[in-house]
This record gives sequence, C-alpha cells and structure tokens, in this order.
Amino acid sequence: MISLPSAVRAFLCTRSVDMRKSFDGLSGLVEECFRQDLLDGHLFLFVNRRRDRIKALYFDHDGLAIWYKRLEVGCFQVPADGDRDGIELDPAQLAMILSGIDLETARRRKRFRAAGRIPTKGQGNSCEIDLHNNTDRV
Repeated sequence: MISLPSAVRAFLCTRSVDMRKSFDGLSGLVEECFRQDLLDGHLFLFVNRRRDRIKALYFDHDGLAIWYKRLEVGCFQVPADGDRDGIELDPAQLAMILSGIDLETARRRKRFRAAGRIPTKGQGNSCEIDLHNNTDRV
C-alpha cells in the first residue's frame, strides 16, 4: 500500500499505455492526458491494455520516481471515464484499485454532510435531517 500526504492528488490515465515507457515517455503523457505539471508532486498512474500492469510516476522532492506493479492473476479495474483520457482518483478509489476491490459493487456508507449542501449523484433519495432548522428533508 502506498501512503500519500494529504496534499498529493492521484490521477489515472484511462487509455492504455505502453509499459515500456519510462520517465520521459510517461512525463509527456502527464502533460497530454492530465494537463498537470509533473513537478507538483502528484501521483500519476498508467495501465496497459490488458490492465494487469500499472505504473505510478511522481516527483519526489529531488527527482522522478516510478512504482510498478504486475499482477500474476486478474486485472486492475479502472473507473468509468466518459470520454476523458485522465481522471482524478480519491484516496479510497486508489486503495481499492491497488487492492483489487471491485469498484462497481463497492458502496459508500452514509456520512455527515453539512446542512444546505446539495447531494451529489447517487445520494439524492436519502432522508436527511437538517440540524440547523430541525426539519427532515426527503
């Protein structure tokens, strides 16, 4: 498992990448897929066509580093991307992908949300209590 500081964001390239690419080739993909600066210290992930290999590229204070994982059985599940080449992952998604957890069947449990906040997609039909106004909303 990779432990990342809270300021580090993780990005996943959803198109298949030639795993022979190293520092220079992956650096070019960071600019092309994510429109991000590689030197910001974020984690950039790339998978091959069979999705049984994943590379992570990041800048570690004084140079670039690559982390590489090859699965002996199975494949990495990549979240639905729409039409984008790159997506941002939250830490939970990153951990699930690297641990082999099925993202389609994994569910998030209800958590506290500040009152007046608009529910995101998939959270709309839950009953919640507005603690500030003491009213129930459906």
